[in-house]
Amino acid sequence: MAVVPVELGGRSYEVRIGKDLLRDAARQCAPLLRKSSVPIVTDANVARHWREPVDTSFAREGLEPRWLVLDPGEASKSWENLQRVTDWLLAEQVERGDHVLALGGGVIGDLVGFAAAILKRGCGFIQLPTTLLAQVDSSVGGKTAINTGAGKNLIGAFHQPSLVLADLGALATLPDREMRAGYAEVLKYGVLGDAQFFDWLSAHGAAVLAREEAPLEHAVATSVAAKARIVAEDERETADRRALLNLGHTFGHALEAETGFSDRLLHGEAVALGMVLAARYSARRGQIGDADAERVTRVVDAAGLPSEIATLGLDCDGRRLAEHMLHDKKMDAGTLPFVLLQAIGDAYVARDVELTDITEFLNEELRAD
Repeated sequence: MAVVPVELGGRSYEVRIGKDLLRDAARQCAPLLRKSSVPIVTDANVARHWREPVDTSFAREGLEPRWLVLDPGEASKSWENLQRVTDWLLAEQVERGDHVLALGGGVIGDLVGFAAAILKRGCGFIQLPTTLLAQVDSSVGGKTAINTGAGKNLIGAFHQPSLVLADLGALATLPDREMRAGYAEVLKYGVLGDAQFFDWLSAHGAAVLAREEAPLEHAVATSVAAKARIVAEDERETADRRALLNLGHTFGHALEAETGFSDRLLHGEAVALGMVLAARYSARRGQIGDADAERVTRVVDAAGLPSEIATLGLDCDGRRLAEHMLHDKKMDAGTLPFVLLQAIGDAYVARDVELTDITEFLNEELRAD
């Protein structure tokens, strides 16, 4: 098992990465649990695979898991489900010193983490991420949120978990499309800050996607370590350091909004295409060469992720996509920062980007063959 610490003083915690952690979840979590009754929130897809092994784990430790099972999918990150989760936790008599377990992908982690942040002004929670995307990104760092009609993740809070158990065995049940979507976030760490890791992924990405144990553990642990370092330096994104993690997300969130935050375009797929667009826009500004932008495109292509906006079949123009960006939570004094590239492995935050230029760039991409 690999253990990556997230160093935040008195709120530090560990991310444990390995196989069979869910089958050992009760023992791993026990030091944080004060009561025999343990609230666990998951979705129906995850419950089908993992409820029984987790039940067995808790029974072995003399603990009683209490389950709330939600519908799967991005639509569950809603006001309605936030109320459902908080009402259920209150009915379960969860106290401020208790911990709620979030078993699932990024949707469950974000929703349950936000519910924990506001329940009685903050109770503890433990992340049990079951998707690659959640293991390398959303379960680490304390960003929690729900979606609204105005955009993605606009209502939320910073609330760190007390423990993260990233069970690589859980990825065996993950559909290939979800695995590829999570891999986009792995690629992100190489593109934004680690050229050597990007080169390693260029050579070993197929093995990671095939879930080969050693390459998969290396990819997850390297990604988590990169995020942990950034979070420790800039927990609340008050400086530009943590903002680098948004590489691909400003473009990606606009594409997700245009496709209705639906299965038509998964979050990781949007991030992958967003990274390609960020690389191409960086080349347009003369900050990287066309060859480096093409390298990013090739690695995204090789992973089976979307790299051409024209293939999405969107019924919109660049102006409409740019308008979605106006609702981005990173908007500051009327200016939207973009994460762009000075080289592969060297990202920076640009605050001089004009949305009119973004509109023109996106129109060119939409017309591309």
